[in-house]
Amino acid sequence: MNRKTWLTAIIVVAILLVVYLVFPSSKSDTSEISVQVQKGPFEILVYSSGQLEAQNSENIMVPNQLQDRDVRIYEINITDLIEEGTVVDSGDYVATLDQKTVEEVLSNAREELETAINEFEDAKMDSNLTLSGVRDQIINAREEVEEYQIVLDESVYESPSVIRKAEMDLDKARRKLEQEKNGYVLKERQAEAKVERKKLEMQQKQTRVSKLEDIYHSLVISAPKHGMVIYGKDNSGEKIKVGSTVSPWMPVIATLPDMSSMLSLTYVNEIDISRVKTGQKVTLGIDAIPEKELEGEVVSVANIGQPMPKSDAKVFEVKIRIFGDVSDLKPAMTTSNTIYTATYKDTTFIPAEAVFENDSLQFVYLKKNKTFKQVVDLGDQNENMILVRKGVKPGDVILLNIPEEADDLELVGLDIYREIKERKAKEAEEEQKRIEEDKKKPYVPSNNKSTNPSGGMIIISG
Repeated sequence: MNRKTWLTAIIVVAILLVVYLVFPSSKSDTSEISVQVQKGPFEILVYSSGQLEAQNSENIMVPNQLQDRDVRIYEINITDLIEEGTVVDSGDYVATLDQKTVEEVLSNAREELETAINEFEDAKMDSNLTLSGVRDQIINAREEVEEYQIVLDESVYESPSVIRKAEMDLDKARRKLEQEKNGYVLKERQAEAKVERKKLEMQQKQTRVSKLEDIYHSLVISAPKHGMVIYGKDNSGEKIKVGSTVSPWMPVIATLPDMSSMLSLTYVNEIDISRVKTGQKVTLGIDAIPEKELEGEVVSVANIGQPMPKSDAKVFEVKIRIFGDVSDLKPAMTTSNTIYTATYKDTTFIPAEAVFENDSLQFVYLKKNKTFKQVVDLGDQNENMILVRKGVKPGDVILLNIPEEADDLELVGLDIYREIKERKAKEAEEEQKRIEEDKKKPYVPSNNKSTNPSGGMIIISG
């Protein structure tokens, strides 16, 4: 066989191979994957990771004097801090706050005090000088009255016009004397008020200096009692460290937790938080102690969410109280939490992937003598399974994949679909009625207490 024949054969084989790959046989071998409808216990669980913290703790805070408004130190840095986890006794050293910040403020306050003292002394001198001048004017006015009285007395034998003029001069001098006396009283009050105001300003400056001096000698922070030091958190949620800023509004430097009662702090996605309630049972694993498993209970669910770092999603804080022996647990240990949001002792359920949708219908491919589409009324679900109220019964065989010629299969159970629609319409009507009734009721502040729910919920791992 020559070279040309070999080349032709290769080209033909290649063309046949391409045709086979690009245009496969329309007759596909679709194998059916089936499962049986199950009945038995069913749990809806929430998996989330958390962090241990003490249920109760005592805060180590900035000096109380720093929270005084007169001090006007709005933030101060931490210059030294003992290692987190250190066990301290009452009075032991914990941290040092920045002395330079207080020194600068104290220096300015002392200058202000010196200025206030000088202004007070000046006010007293000014008052003495002013009142002394007014007193001289009163003496002069009194002497004028005496002079005009003498003139009047000597004019007794003069003409009536001269006597009248002398009387008028005397009256004028008397009025001037009275005015000077009244003016003296007014100026005396003004002087006293000015001096008192300057004295008050001086005393305020003195008080502020005294407070700053107290703060300056209180910048070394000690432990209020025995305990393990756990760092506090700043505005951004980061742990306090050397160089961190504390303030009267964020005064906690560290805490001394009560290790006899522990919580697991975790977060739940905003999509699922409406299903979380207090009182739900929790199983906790301690990542640092794999063999240890503890029981717990949800004790609080936050009403307000907070953004997740580097994400638009929001999460809600959930606190879980831990029961049992917690003597070997430490704050900040990581926990693996399993929250039991719903438990059914005996119920019917199927794999979630066995449920298909067509417009507003939910159905399964039910296989008996023949395969058909069976409308189902579904309930809660967990990660893999979903509850079935109506449509199938335990032992029925359903498909996990779409069978051949699925579009031609009969749809059975439209009566179930109508029941679902009627139920949803009734629930919507009752909800609207409840809303209207609530609008008519007088407002009563909530006490924020939650009841223990009997229903279940589904929450994605946090």
